[in-house]
Amino acid sequence: MSYYIAPRFLDKLAVHITKNFLNIPGVRVPLILGIHGRKGEGKTFQCELAFEKMGIEVTLISGGELESPDAGDPARLIRLRYRETAELIKVRGKMCVLMINDLDAGAGRFDEGTQYTVNTQLVNATLMNIADNPTDVQLPGSYDSNPIRRVPIIVTGNDFSTLYAPLIRDGRMEKFYWEPNRDDKVGIVGGIFAEDGLSQREVEQLVDTFPNQSIDFFSALRSRIYDEQIREFIYQVGFERISLRVVNSLEAPPEFKKPDFSLAHLIESGNLVLGEQQRVENSQLVDEYNRLNRGKGYQAAPPAETPVSQPSTNGSHKREVSNTHLSLETQEQIRQILSQGHKITFEHVDERRFRTGSWQSCGTLHIDAESDAISTLEACLVDYDGEYVRLVGIDPKAKRRVVETIIQRPNGKN
Repeated sequence: MSYYIAPRFLDKLAVHITKNFLNIPGVRVPLILGIHGRKGEGKTFQCELAFEKMGIEVTLISGGELESPDAGDPARLIRLRYRETAELIKVRGKMCVLMINDLDAGAGRFDEGTQYTVNTQLVNATLMNIADNPTDVQLPGSYDSNPIRRVPIIVTGNDFSTLYAPLIRDGRMEKFYWEPNRDDKVGIVGGIFAEDGLSQREVEQLVDTFPNQSIDFFSALRSRIYDEQIREFIYQVGFERISLRVVNSLEAPPEFKKPDFSLAHLIESGNLVLGEQQRVENSQLVDEYNRLNRGKGYQAAPPAETPVSQPSTNGSHKREVSNTHLSLETQEQIRQILSQGHKITFEHVDERRFRTGSWQSCGTLHIDAESDAISTLEACLVDYDGEYVRLVGIDPKAKRRVVETIIQRPNGKN
C-alpha cells in the first residue's frame, strides 16, 4: 500500500533534521521540532513515512514514559535514549533522531486536576538543558568529557500551550502546526483506500462529504467496512467456539472476500460513525457530574449590598447578574465567545509565577452559560484580588484554546 506524504510536512521535517546535522557558522539552530495540532490528523504517521523515505533511524519515547513512581527516572530515560541515539549516529554513519510522542500528555499541565510532579519538572528541565547543550548530555552519577553527536529531537502533541513556557521558546523549539488542507486530505485518504478501487473523484467526494473529520476518521471508516464480514464469520462459527477457532487453531486462518467499498456504502458507514461521535459530544456527563460536585462544595459569598437571587415568575430562583461591576467590554467578550459555541474558564496567577506562565484554574471549568460565566468571574476577581486573572475561551470540538485575555492585574486595573 502506497501512503501519501504531505509535501509541507516532509519539507519541514527534512529541513529541520538536515539543519541540525550541518555546521552553519553564526546560526543557532533549535534542537527540538514540535509538531502540534488537532487529534487524529496523522502527525506521528506522517513522521514515520518521512523517516522511512529519508532512511532515518528513530529512537522512540512515549508520553506515558514521562512519569514514574521513582523521582528522576523519566529524566534519566531521556538522557539515556539521547546518548544511545548519538552512539547510533556514530556507529551507523547515518541520520538518527529521538522522537517523543504526545509530549503534552506526559509533561503538560491542563487544569487543576492535573498533578504537577517532580518528574514533570525534571522532564521539562532536562529537555531544556539538552536543547541548550546538545553535545554535552550526561547521565546522573557519571561524567564523560568527550562531546557526543548532536541528535535532533522531534516531539508531537495536541496543545503545546500546556507545556512549560521556557521549553517551547523559539531558541529551543521550532514549532510546526499540522493541519492538513483539502489537497493533503485527498492525498492521504487516497492512500488509505488505494487498494480498494476508489477513483480520484470518489475520494474527493468522500472527503468533501465529511470535511470536518480528521484523518483517523477515514482509517476507522475503512476498518468498519470489514465489520460486516467479521460479524458473519462469528455467527457461522458461533460465539461459544470463536475463541478456539481464532486462537491457536489447527485450521487455516479465515479468509475474507473484498468488502463493498462503493462510495454510497462508505458514506452510509461514515454517517454511522459520525452519529456515534455526536452522541459522545452531546452526552457531556462529565460536565454534569462536575457541576453537581461543585454544588456540594465551595460557593463564593455575594457582596453584602447585592441580592443573591430574585424569585422568577415561575417560582424558581435565578442568579441576579444585572448589578455586575464587570465592564461592558468584558461582558460583551463573554457573550461573543459563548455565541460561537465555545466554553469559558478562568485562571489566576500571582506576580512571581506570572513570569513563568504558571497559571492555575479558578476552580470552574467549561462554563457555557453567560450568567454562570459572569458570576464565576466576579467571584474569581474577589477571591484573587491582587493577582492576575484571565479569561480563557475553549473550542470543545477542537479541544484547544481560542482566546486568552487578562481581565485583572495586580495593580487593581480591570
